[in-house]
Amino acid sequence: MKFSIVVPTYNEAGGIERLIVALDEAFRSNGLDGEIIVVDDNSPDGTGAIVDRLGETFPVRCLHRPGKMGLSSGVIDGWKFAREQSEALGAMDADFSHDINIIPQMVRALESGQYGLAVGSRYVPGGGIENWPVRRRVTSLVAIYLAKPLTKVKDITSGYFLVKRTALEGVALDPIGFKIGLEVIAKAHYGKAIEVPYVFTDRVAGESKLNQKEILNYLKQLGKIYSSKLMPGRS
Repeated sequence: MKFSIVVPTYNEAGGIERLIVALDEAFRSNGLDGEIIVVDDNSPDGTGAIVDRLGETFPVRCLHRPGKMGLSSGVIDGWKFAREQSEALGAMDADFSHDINIIPQMVRALESGQYGLAVGSRYVPGGGIENWPVRRRVTSLVAIYLAKPLTKVKDITSGYFLVKRTALEGVALDPIGFKIGLEVIAKAHYGKAIEVPYVFTDRVAGESKLNQKEILNYLKQLGKIYSSKLMPGRS
């Protein structure tokens, strides 16, 4: 199965080459036909130029955007930019917080035909979180609790997933905030989902996306999703 993984970036020059090399190795060693799409929001540190150079050797392309336009919109734009042959589309962070070693399991799950969505999950047995302060852990758990009525997926705020391309057809995804996974899990027509456990490791370089603005965006995003479920004609 051909697939494309989108990696949104802003000032990730310090680690983007290492990530692309590691992903390429994971693809080749497991016989996977994967494509990497980096969506760069005009990073001042030259992230986009690094990716362009790496594209001559590795299965990666860079979509250059004019400025900081948001993670969710970056993922959505990246999916539009992905090769037409890809049967599955995904998203992951650029900072190695997402364990690339579970990608083969996610791909095989979709290939089996039993699942339309594979979610990298911190909240199923075998999953976990490292290096998070108590405040981040509590914020994450509260966010999941608020979204719990929407799905049986335990890690509904995960930003690490693969979904069948057909599951997104006709689905209006809202690019607000950075929880694109929430949009997909709550709205896409994927049938059955599987959660693949991994241990989330907080970034060691760069800046976290979580701030007060993004918390407010998440609440706004949740409100819109609940409204669309309760009053579909008015969403």
